[in-house]
Amino acid sequence: MSSVASKLGSQIPVVPPLVPLFAAIGGVVLVALYTFPFGGWRYVIATLIGTFAGFALYHAAFGFTAAWRRIVTERRGQGLRAQMLLLALACCLTFPLIAYGPPIEGWGLRSGAWVLPFGVTALIGSFIFGAGMQLGGGCGSGTLFTVGGGSTRMLITLAAFIAGSLLGTWQPVRLLGLPKLEAFSFVKEFGALGAIFFIFAITGAIYFVSRRIETSAHGALENPRETVSVLSGQWSHTLGILALAFVSVATILTLGRPWGVTSGFALWGAKFATIMGMDVSSWPYWGNGGSIRRSVFASTTSIMNFGVIFGAMAAAALAGKFSPILRIGWKEVMTAVIGGLLMGYGARLAYGCNIGAYLGGIVSGSLHGWLWGIFAFAGSSMMALLKPRLGL
Repeated sequence: MSSVASKLGSQIPVVPPLVPLFAAIGGVVLVALYTFPFGGWRYVIATLIGTFAGFALYHAAFGFTAAWRRIVTERRGQGLRAQMLLLALACCLTFPLIAYGPPIEGWGLRSGAWVLPFGVTALIGSFIFGAGMQLGGGCGSGTLFTVGGGSTRMLITLAAFIAGSLLGTWQPVRLLGLPKLEAFSFVKEFGALGAIFFIFAITGAIYFVSRRIETSAHGALENPRETVSVLSGQWSHTLGILALAFVSVATILTLGRPWGVTSGFALWGAKFATIMGMDVSSWPYWGNGGSIRRSVFASTTSIMNFGVIFGAMAAAALAGKFSPILRIGWKEVMTAVIGGLLMGYGARLAYGCNIGAYLGGIVSGSLHGWLWGIFAFAGSSMMALLKPRLGL
Protein backbone atom coordinates (compact mmCIF):
# COMPACT_ATOMS: atom_id res chain seq x y z
CA MET A 1 0.00 0.00 0.00
CA SER A 2 1.34 3.43 -0.88
CA SER A 3 2.01 6.10 1.75
CA VAL A 4 -0.99 8.08 0.52
CA ALA A 5 -3.27 5.08 0.81
CA SER A 6 -1.89 4.37 4.28
CA LYS A 7 -2.90 7.84 5.44
CA LEU A 8 -6.34 7.89 3.88
CA GLY A 9 -7.32 4.26 4.40
CA SER A 10 -7.86 1.33 2.09
CA GLN A 11 -8.95 2.00 -1.44
CA ILE A 12 -10.88 -0.51 -3.50
CA PRO A 13 -9.43 -1.31 -6.91
CA VAL A 14 -10.56 0.89 -9.76
CA VAL A 15 -14.09 -0.24 -10.58
CA PRO A 16 -14.46 -1.65 -14.12
CA PRO A 17 -15.53 1.36 -16.20
CA LEU A 18 -18.69 -0.26 -17.54
CA VAL A 19 -20.18 -0.63 -14.04
CA PRO A 20 -20.33 3.07 -13.05
CA LEU A 21 -20.92 4.08 -16.67
CA PHE A 22 -24.06 1.94 -16.97
CA ALA A 23 -25.11 3.03 -13.47
CA ALA A 24 -24.78 6.67 -14.53
CA ILE A 25 -26.72 6.15 -17.75
CA GLY A 26 -29.40 4.23 -15.90
CA GLY A 27 -29.61 6.94 -13.27
CA VAL A 28 -30.11 9.69 -15.85
CA VAL A 29 -32.79 7.65 -17.63
CA LEU A 30 -34.66 7.05 -14.36
CA VAL A 31 -34.52 10.73 -13.40
CA ALA A 32 -35.82 11.69 -16.85
CA LEU A 33 -38.66 9.18 -16.59
CA TYR A 34 -39.67 10.26 -13.08
CA THR A 35 -39.47 13.99 -13.83
CA PHE A 36 -41.35 13.91 -17.17
CA PRO A 37 -44.87 13.82 -15.60
CA PHE A 38 -44.09 17.01 -13.67
CA GLY A 39 -42.59 19.18 -16.39
CA GLY A 40 -42.54 17.29 -19.66
CA TRP A 41 -39.62 17.63 -22.03
CA ARG A 42 -38.47 20.86 -20.37
CA TYR A 43 -37.62 18.95 -17.20
CA VAL A 44 -35.98 16.16 -19.17
CA ILE A 45 -33.79 18.72 -20.93
CA ALA A 46 -32.91 20.25 -17.56
CA THR A 47 -31.79 16.80 -16.39
CA LEU A 48 -29.56 16.45 -19.45
CA ILE A 49 -28.11 19.95 -18.92
CA GLY A 50 -27.21 18.95 -15.36
CA THR A 51 -25.65 15.73 -16.63
CA PHE A 52 -23.52 17.64 -19.11
CA ALA A 53 -22.51 20.06 -16.33
CA GLY A 54 -21.32 17.18 -14.14
CA PHE A 55 -19.39 15.65 -17.03
CA ALA A 56 -17.71 18.99 -17.77
CA LEU A 57 -16.99 19.85 -14.13
CA TYR A 58 -15.26 16.52 -13.57
CA HIS A 59 -13.07 16.56 -16.67
CA ALA A 60 -12.20 20.25 -16.37
CA ALA A 61 -11.73 19.94 -12.58
CA PHE A 62 -13.44 23.32 -12.57
CA GLY A 63 -13.98 24.27 -8.95
CA PHE A 64 -14.05 27.50 -7.00
CA THR A 65 -12.57 26.18 -3.78
CA ALA A 66 -9.11 25.23 -5.02
CA ALA A 67 -8.83 28.33 -7.20
CA TRP A 68 -9.57 30.66 -4.28
CA ARG A 69 -7.21 28.74 -1.99
CA ARG A 70 -4.31 28.71 -4.45
CA ILE A 71 -4.31 32.45 -5.14
CA VAL A 72 -4.08 33.09 -1.38
CA THR A 73 -1.70 30.34 -0.23
CA GLU A 74 0.39 29.64 -3.34
CA ARG A 75 0.04 32.88 -5.31
CA ARG A 76 -1.16 30.84 -8.30
CA GLY A 77 -4.06 32.41 -10.17
CA GLN A 78 -4.80 30.17 -13.14
CA GLY A 79 -8.08 28.95 -11.64
CA LEU A 80 -9.18 32.44 -10.63
CA ARG A 81 -8.47 33.76 -14.12
CA ALA A 82 -10.53 30.92 -15.58
CA GLN A 83 -13.44 32.02 -13.39
CA MET A 84 -13.16 35.59 -14.66
CA LEU A 85 -13.19 34.40 -18.26
CA LEU A 86 -16.24 32.27 -17.52
CA LEU A 87 -18.08 35.22 -15.99
CA ALA A 88 -17.20 37.53 -18.89
CA LEU A 89 -18.27 35.02 -21.55
CA ALA A 90 -21.46 33.97 -19.76
CA CYS A 91 -22.54 37.59 -19.20
CA CYS A 92 -22.00 38.39 -22.88
CA LEU A 93 -24.57 35.69 -23.63
CA THR A 94 -27.05 36.15 -20.78
CA PHE A 95 -27.31 39.95 -20.57
CA PRO A 96 -28.91 40.32 -24.04
CA LEU A 97 -31.32 37.49 -23.19
CA ILE A 98 -32.32 39.21 -19.95
CA ALA A 99 -32.66 42.60 -21.65
CA TYR A 100 -34.42 41.55 -24.85
CA GLY A 101 -35.73 38.03 -24.28
CA PRO A 102 -35.09 34.77 -26.19
CA PRO A 103 -33.94 35.25 -29.80
CA ILE A 104 -36.70 33.14 -31.31
CA GLU A 105 -40.25 33.59 -30.04
CA GLY A 106 -42.68 30.71 -30.05
CA TRP A 107 -40.10 28.00 -29.31
CA GLY A 108 -40.99 27.80 -25.64
CA LEU A 109 -37.70 29.42 -24.66
CA ARG A 110 -37.56 31.59 -21.57
CA SER A 111 -35.21 34.09 -19.97
CA GLY A 112 -35.09 35.34 -16.43
CA ALA A 113 -32.73 36.65 -13.78
CA TRP A 114 -32.13 36.65 -10.05
CA VAL A 115 -31.79 40.26 -8.88
CA LEU A 116 -31.85 40.25 -5.08
CA PRO A 117 -31.09 42.59 -2.16
CA PHE A 118 -27.91 42.05 -0.15
CA GLY A 119 -27.79 42.72 3.56
CA VAL A 120 -26.11 41.76 6.80
CA THR A 121 -27.71 38.32 6.76
CA ALA A 122 -26.37 37.56 3.27
CA LEU A 123 -22.95 38.98 4.25
CA ILE A 124 -22.72 36.61 7.21
CA GLY A 125 -24.00 33.69 5.16
CA SER A 126 -21.56 34.17 2.29
CA PHE A 127 -18.60 34.55 4.69
CA ILE A 128 -19.62 31.36 6.53
CA PHE A 129 -20.04 29.55 3.23
CA GLY A 130 -16.57 30.61 2.07
CA ALA A 131 -14.99 29.29 5.26
CA GLY A 132 -16.92 26.04 4.92
CA MET A 133 -15.66 25.55 1.37
CA GLN A 134 -12.09 25.17 2.55
CA LEU A 135 -13.03 22.70 5.28
CA GLY A 136 -15.51 20.71 3.22
CA GLY A 137 -13.22 20.55 0.21
CA GLY A 138 -15.63 21.90 -2.39
CA CYS A 139 -18.49 24.28 -3.08
CA GLY A 140 -22.03 23.22 -4.03
CA SER A 141 -21.27 22.03 -7.55
CA GLY A 142 -17.83 20.80 -6.45
CA THR A 143 -19.40 18.59 -3.80
CA LEU A 144 -21.80 17.09 -6.33
CA PHE A 145 -19.30 16.30 -9.07
CA THR A 146 -16.72 14.84 -6.68
CA VAL A 147 -19.41 12.64 -5.10
CA GLY A 148 -20.32 11.48 -8.59
CA GLY A 149 -16.63 10.85 -9.27
CA GLY A 150 -16.48 8.41 -6.36
CA SER A 151 -15.19 10.51 -3.44
CA THR A 152 -16.29 8.92 -0.16
CA ARG A 153 -15.13 11.91 1.87
CA MET A 154 -17.25 14.28 -0.22
CA LEU A 155 -20.24 12.02 0.36
CA ILE A 156 -19.84 12.92 4.05
CA THR A 157 -19.57 16.59 3.10
CA LEU A 158 -22.75 16.30 1.03
CA ALA A 159 -24.67 14.71 3.92
CA ALA A 160 -23.55 17.52 6.25
CA PHE A 161 -24.30 20.09 3.52
CA ILE A 162 -27.87 18.80 3.34
CA ALA A 163 -28.20 18.91 7.14
CA GLY A 164 -26.85 22.46 7.26
CA SER A 165 -29.21 23.52 4.49
CA LEU A 166 -32.17 22.15 6.43
CA LEU A 167 -30.98 23.96 9.56
CA GLY A 168 -30.75 27.14 7.51
CA THR A 169 -34.43 26.92 6.64
CA TRP A 170 -35.27 26.92 10.35
CA GLN A 171 -32.96 29.74 11.46
CA PRO A 172 -34.74 32.74 12.98
CA VAL A 173 -32.19 35.44 12.03
CA ARG A 174 -34.22 36.38 8.92
CA LEU A 175 -36.91 37.72 11.24
CA LEU A 176 -34.64 40.28 12.90
CA GLY A 177 -35.00 42.91 10.19
CA LEU A 178 -31.26 43.36 9.66
CA PRO A 179 -30.28 46.19 7.27
CA LYS A 180 -29.74 45.49 3.60
CA LEU A 181 -29.03 47.11 0.26
CA GLU A 182 -31.89 47.16 -2.21
CA ALA A 183 -31.70 44.95 -5.28
CA PHE A 184 -29.66 46.49 -8.09
CA SER A 185 -29.50 45.33 -11.72
CA PHE A 186 -26.65 46.48 -13.96
CA VAL A 187 -28.65 45.38 -16.99
CA LYS A 188 -31.66 47.45 -15.99
CA GLU A 189 -29.62 50.51 -15.08
CA PHE A 190 -27.07 50.52 -17.91
CA GLY A 191 -28.60 48.29 -20.59
CA ALA A 192 -27.10 45.05 -21.86
CA LEU A 193 -24.12 46.68 -23.60
CA GLY A 194 -23.27 48.98 -20.71
CA ALA A 195 -23.52 46.10 -18.24
CA ILE A 196 -21.20 43.98 -20.41
CA PHE A 197 -18.59 46.75 -20.44
CA PHE A 198 -18.86 46.97 -16.65
CA ILE A 199 -18.35 43.21 -16.29
CA PHE A 200 -15.35 43.34 -18.62
CA ALA A 201 -13.82 46.08 -16.46
CA ILE A 202 -14.17 44.07 -13.25
CA THR A 203 -13.18 40.67 -14.60
CA GLY A 204 -10.34 42.19 -16.60
CA ALA A 205 -8.94 43.97 -13.55
CA ILE A 206 -9.05 40.78 -11.46
CA TYR A 207 -7.53 38.80 -14.33
CA PHE A 208 -4.51 41.08 -14.69
CA VAL A 209 -4.01 41.55 -10.95
CA SER A 210 -3.86 37.78 -10.53
CA ARG A 211 -1.28 37.59 -13.31
CA ARG A 212 0.80 40.23 -11.55
CA ILE A 213 0.57 38.40 -8.23
CA GLU A 214 1.65 35.12 -9.80
CA THR A 215 4.53 36.48 -11.86
CA SER A 216 5.79 38.50 -8.90
CA ALA A 217 5.81 35.39 -6.71
CA HIS A 218 7.09 32.83 -9.22
CA GLY A 219 8.64 34.74 -12.10
CA ALA A 220 6.31 33.17 -14.68
CA LEU A 221 2.77 31.92 -15.04
CA GLU A 222 1.92 28.29 -14.44
CA ASN A 223 1.62 26.17 -17.57
CA PRO A 224 -2.02 26.05 -18.68
CA ARG A 225 -4.04 22.86 -18.50
CA GLU A 226 -4.33 21.05 -21.81
CA THR A 227 -7.15 18.91 -23.14
CA VAL A 228 -6.09 15.25 -23.19
CA SER A 229 -9.36 13.69 -24.33
CA VAL A 230 -12.86 15.11 -24.58
CA LEU A 231 -14.45 11.85 -23.40
CA SER A 232 -11.92 10.23 -21.11
CA GLY A 233 -9.23 12.70 -20.14
CA GLN A 234 -8.40 16.05 -18.68
CA TRP A 235 -10.00 19.16 -20.19
CA SER A 236 -8.34 22.52 -20.54
CA HIS A 237 -9.78 25.46 -18.64
CA THR A 238 -10.81 26.94 -22.00
CA LEU A 239 -12.97 23.93 -22.83
CA GLY A 240 -14.38 23.95 -19.32
CA ILE A 241 -15.26 27.65 -19.61
CA LEU A 242 -17.10 27.08 -22.90
CA ALA A 243 -19.00 24.13 -21.43
CA LEU A 244 -20.11 25.95 -18.26
CA ALA A 245 -21.07 29.08 -20.18
CA PHE A 246 -23.28 26.84 -22.30
CA VAL A 247 -24.82 25.35 -19.14
CA SER A 248 -25.55 28.83 -17.78
CA VAL A 249 -27.30 29.97 -20.95
CA ALA A 250 -29.10 26.66 -21.55
CA THR A 251 -30.50 26.71 -18.01
CA ILE A 252 -31.86 30.23 -18.41
CA LEU A 253 -33.46 29.39 -21.77
CA THR A 254 -34.91 26.11 -20.53
CA LEU A 255 -36.07 27.03 -17.03
CA GLY A 256 -36.32 30.82 -17.21
CA ARG A 257 -33.87 31.31 -14.35
CA PRO A 258 -30.14 30.81 -13.66
CA TRP A 259 -28.51 27.56 -12.59
CA GLY A 260 -28.88 26.80 -8.88
CA VAL A 261 -27.78 23.98 -6.58
CA THR A 262 -28.32 24.36 -2.84
CA SER A 263 -32.09 24.84 -2.64
CA GLY A 264 -32.21 21.23 -3.81
CA PHE A 265 -30.15 20.20 -0.77
CA ALA A 266 -32.60 21.97 1.54
CA LEU A 267 -35.47 20.10 -0.11
CA TRP A 268 -33.69 16.75 0.28
CA GLY A 269 -33.08 17.52 3.94
CA ALA A 270 -36.71 18.53 4.50
CA LYS A 271 -37.91 15.34 2.84
CA PHE A 272 -35.69 13.20 5.06
CA ALA A 273 -36.68 15.13 8.20
CA THR A 274 -40.35 14.64 7.35
CA ILE A 275 -39.82 10.91 6.97
CA MET A 276 -38.16 10.93 10.40
CA GLY A 277 -41.26 12.57 11.89
CA MET A 278 -40.23 16.25 12.03
CA ASP A 279 -42.85 18.86 11.15
CA VAL A 280 -40.65 21.10 9.00
CA SER A 281 -43.60 22.19 6.85
CA SER A 282 -44.58 24.55 9.67
CA TRP A 283 -41.33 26.50 9.34
CA PRO A 284 -41.83 29.89 7.61
CA TYR A 285 -39.27 29.07 4.89
CA TRP A 286 -41.50 26.31 3.53
CA GLY A 287 -44.71 28.32 3.41
CA ASN A 288 -47.58 25.87 3.49
CA GLY A 289 -45.25 22.93 2.90
CA GLY A 290 -46.43 22.32 -0.66
CA SER A 291 -42.92 21.81 -2.04
CA ILE A 292 -42.16 19.24 0.66
CA ARG A 293 -45.26 17.23 -0.19
CA ARG A 294 -44.30 17.11 -3.86
CA SER A 295 -41.74 14.71 -5.30
CA VAL A 296 -38.07 15.67 -5.45
CA PHE A 297 -38.42 15.05 -9.19
CA ALA A 298 -40.82 17.99 -9.39
CA SER A 299 -37.96 20.35 -8.43
CA THR A 300 -35.80 21.47 -11.35
CA THR A 301 -32.89 22.26 -9.04
CA SER A 302 -33.10 18.77 -7.58
CA ILE A 303 -33.15 16.99 -10.93
CA MET A 304 -30.21 19.06 -12.22
CA ASN A 305 -28.29 18.06 -9.08
CA PHE A 306 -28.98 14.40 -9.81
CA GLY A 307 -27.78 15.04 -13.34
CA VAL A 308 -24.50 16.56 -12.11
CA ILE A 309 -23.80 13.51 -9.96
CA PHE A 310 -24.51 11.03 -12.75
CA GLY A 311 -22.64 13.11 -15.33
CA ALA A 312 -19.54 13.14 -13.14
CA MET A 313 -19.91 9.40 -12.52
CA ALA A 314 -19.92 8.80 -16.27
CA ALA A 315 -16.86 11.02 -16.70
CA ALA A 316 -14.97 9.20 -13.93
CA ALA A 317 -15.92 5.84 -15.46
CA LEU A 318 -14.69 6.83 -18.90
CA ALA A 319 -11.47 8.15 -17.36
CA GLY A 320 -11.01 4.88 -15.46
CA LYS A 321 -10.80 6.72 -12.13
CA PHE A 322 -13.90 5.60 -10.26
CA SER A 323 -12.30 4.07 -7.13
CA PRO A 324 -13.86 5.07 -3.79
CA ILE A 325 -11.77 5.01 -0.59
CA LEU A 326 -13.30 2.76 2.07
CA ARG A 327 -11.75 4.20 5.25
CA ILE A 328 -11.19 7.84 6.11
CA GLY A 329 -9.26 9.36 9.01
CA TRP A 330 -11.08 11.16 11.81
CA LYS A 331 -9.71 14.55 10.75
CA GLU A 332 -11.07 14.01 7.26
CA VAL A 333 -14.48 13.18 8.68
CA MET A 334 -14.43 16.11 11.11
CA THR A 335 -13.52 18.71 8.50
CA ALA A 336 -16.02 17.26 6.03
CA VAL A 337 -18.85 17.47 8.56
CA ILE A 338 -18.01 20.96 9.83
CA GLY A 339 -17.41 22.27 6.32
CA GLY A 340 -20.64 20.79 5.01
CA LEU A 341 -22.69 22.23 7.88
CA LEU A 342 -21.18 25.70 7.40
CA MET A 343 -21.81 25.65 3.67
CA GLY A 344 -25.38 24.43 4.03
CA TYR A 345 -26.29 26.98 6.67
CA GLY A 346 -24.43 29.82 4.95
CA ALA A 347 -26.06 29.06 1.60
CA ARG A 348 -29.55 29.46 3.05
CA LEU A 349 -28.60 32.80 4.62
CA ALA A 350 -27.04 34.10 1.41
CA TYR A 351 -29.18 32.92 -1.55
CA GLY A 352 -27.07 29.89 -2.39
CA CYS A 353 -23.54 28.85 -3.28
CA ASN A 354 -20.91 29.70 -5.88
CA ILE A 355 -23.32 28.59 -8.58
CA GLY A 356 -26.69 30.01 -7.52
CA ALA A 357 -25.58 33.13 -5.65
CA TYR A 358 -22.22 33.98 -7.26
CA LEU A 359 -22.38 32.76 -10.86
CA GLY A 360 -26.19 32.98 -11.01
CA GLY A 361 -26.21 36.46 -9.52
CA ILE A 362 -23.49 37.83 -11.76
CA VAL A 363 -24.91 36.39 -15.00
CA SER A 364 -28.23 37.94 -13.92
CA GLY A 365 -26.54 41.34 -13.82
CA SER A 366 -27.24 41.64 -10.08
CA LEU A 367 -25.02 43.46 -7.61
CA HIS A 368 -25.66 40.78 -5.01
CA GLY A 369 -23.59 38.26 -7.01
CA TRP A 370 -20.46 40.38 -6.73
CA LEU A 371 -21.02 41.17 -3.05
CA TRP A 372 -21.56 37.49 -2.35
CA GLY A 373 -18.27 36.70 -4.07
CA ILE A 374 -16.34 39.32 -2.10
CA PHE A 375 -17.45 38.09 1.32
CA ALA A 376 -17.29 34.40 0.41
CA PHE A 377 -13.72 34.94 -0.84
CA ALA A 378 -12.89 36.64 2.47
CA GLY A 379 -14.22 33.68 4.45
CA SER A 380 -12.45 31.23 2.16
CA SER A 381 -9.13 33.10 2.46
CA MET A 382 -9.36 33.23 6.24
CA MET A 383 -9.93 29.48 6.51
CA ALA A 384 -7.30 28.63 3.88
CA LEU A 385 -4.70 30.48 5.97
CA LEU A 386 -6.01 29.13 9.27
CA LYS A 387 -6.20 25.43 8.34
CA PRO A 388 -2.44 24.71 8.50
CA ARG A 389 -2.24 26.32 11.94
CA LEU A 390 -5.00 24.02 13.13
CA GLY A 391 -3.23 20.97 11.75
CA LEU A 392 -5.90 20.37 9.12
